[in-house]
Amino acid sequence: MIAIIDYDAGNIKSVEKAFQFLGAEVCVTRDRHAIETADGVVLPGVGAFGDAMGKLNQYGLVDTIRGVIDRGKPFLGICLGMQLLFERSDENEGVAGLGVMEGEILRIPETGGLKVPHIGWNAISFPNESRLFGGIPENSYVYFVHSYYLKAKDERIVAAKTQYGVQIHAAVEKENVFACQFHPEKSSETGLKILKNFIQIVSK
Repeated sequence: MIAIIDYDAGNIKSVEKAFQFLGAEVCVTRDRHAIETADGVVLPGVGAFGDAMGKLNQYGLVDTIRGVIDRGKPFLGICLGMQLLFERSDENEGVAGLGVMEGEILRIPETGGLKVPHIGWNAISFPNESRLFGGIPENSYVYFVHSYYLKAKDERIVAAKTQYGVQIHAAVEKENVFACQFHPEKSSETGLKILKNFIQIVSK
């Protein structure tokens, strides 16, 4: 069973449908026991950093998330769900993230005629070996929708990069924690392969 955390963020339904399409047993929940006893956990989301942290605190999910990660349960953050795993964001100054990994979320600069938010398909490259991207060719295209991007403190955890005016850390992987800035559930066959890889990690 994979628990998809429901904290009133957008895009949860499409993540659920993608996992179901791949044959995974999933539950959308904010129940602490269900999350703690699941085989794997997914934190999806579209929305504002500060609002999302407020909801996670309101529902008592902050310690639950940190706890399942500390116990080594496979954990996948998607889009806003990835950003929340880090320490802070330009989007809401003074709001602390989950701080599971070191890094900051920065505003994409509006330079060179690039539009913000960044919406569309970008090629990703793989600077470090990654279980999440096993079997996926270099420069595969995935779908992004975001105005803020990750700059991880430790580049050894960066599993995928892309360029959009600046270098963007598009995915990270550290022990049992995996996260993508892009939307694998909206990234066609490449995205489904990424989610399938996570399912296989969970099932081991």
